[in-house]
Amino acid sequence: MTANAKGAGPLARLYTAFGISGPVALLLLAAALGVPWLPGEFWTHVGTEVLILGLFAMSFNLLYGYMGQISFGHAAFFGVGAYATAMLFTVLKPADGQIGVVDFLLSLLVGPPVAALAALVVGFFCVRLTGIYFAILTLAFGELLFYIVFSWYSFTKGDDGIQGLLPPPFFQDSTNFYFFTLAIVVTAAALMWRITESPFGYALRTLRDNQRRAAFLGTNVRVHMLANFVIAGSFAGVAGALWGPFSRSVNPGLLGWGESGIAVFMTLIGGGGSFIGPMVGSVIYTLLQAVVKMYTVYWPLTIGTIILLIVLFAPGGVLGLIDQRIRGARSAERVGREEDEAAAAAAERQP
Repeated sequence: MTANAKGAGPLARLYTAFGISGPVALLLLAAALGVPWLPGEFWTHVGTEVLILGLFAMSFNLLYGYMGQISFGHAAFFGVGAYATAMLFTVLKPADGQIGVVDFLLSLLVGPPVAALAALVVGFFCVRLTGIYFAILTLAFGELLFYIVFSWYSFTKGDDGIQGLLPPPFFQDSTNFYFFTLAIVVTAAALMWRITESPFGYALRTLRDNQRRAAFLGTNVRVHMLANFVIAGSFAGVAGALWGPFSRSVNPGLLGWGESGIAVFMTLIGGGGSFIGPMVGSVIYTLLQAVVKMYTVYWPLTIGTIILLIVLFAPGGVLGLIDQRIRGARSAERVGREEDEAAAAAAERQP
């Protein structure tokens, strides 16, 4: 660390060490801890939704931002995780309708591995393709799983969904469930950060930039893509497992292409080029949706306009734009400092 970095503030040091994601993550965590103290339960519910959908979007960004492939069927694993949790929840719930804490936690634990298994099967076929063909194939598998859940009434309750997913009394309190969700999301985000900063994560970046070069260097392209596909699906399953008890129900729409679009929108808004960008996108998207729907029914028009502006004027997302400005300011400051040092050195050499 340079002397300038040592003398800088904590946010500046975080930026130097971790890029834009460092200080933004710290600010988001500080803000998240204060959400339950806002007046009324409404903002606590919105905050919980931000966290769950933010984790879902971050799992999608493992494919988009780090592997360079876009999936239009990622919600399938979100929905599979939600349904796996909901089904075990209904089995473990006693006749009186009140599930215990241990059974509740067990039902949450089943979501990620079932989602990972689904991702393994789907990914086995999808990783053979790249680009638009990868995107279309993921969409096809996502719609296939949606149709199975929608039509298999005897097993999934069809379009009625699974209702009555009421958590234990302690977690029925919105503040308690919020902090429970926050702890899980922070833990999952830390695991994802560790994965993206491991040799495996840098191999994914190589695949994103140039698959032929990666293969020439000895990287097994399909194995790495499949492993990342399964990892992304499992984290989507974590988010789906949390969604059922939060919304008290699950329905086939959780597997649909519209739900996949939400993850894409959040990533584009926040910025897929940074680790924490999808969570920032979740904050912006969910808060805007909550506020806009209070006053108008034109939410689709609103989000469509926002996405259009992002694509045209900030293709790197909000964090990409901020990071660009910070890097430009730092570069200008460094150039100015070097010019001052050169002028001072020239002045010392003069007789």
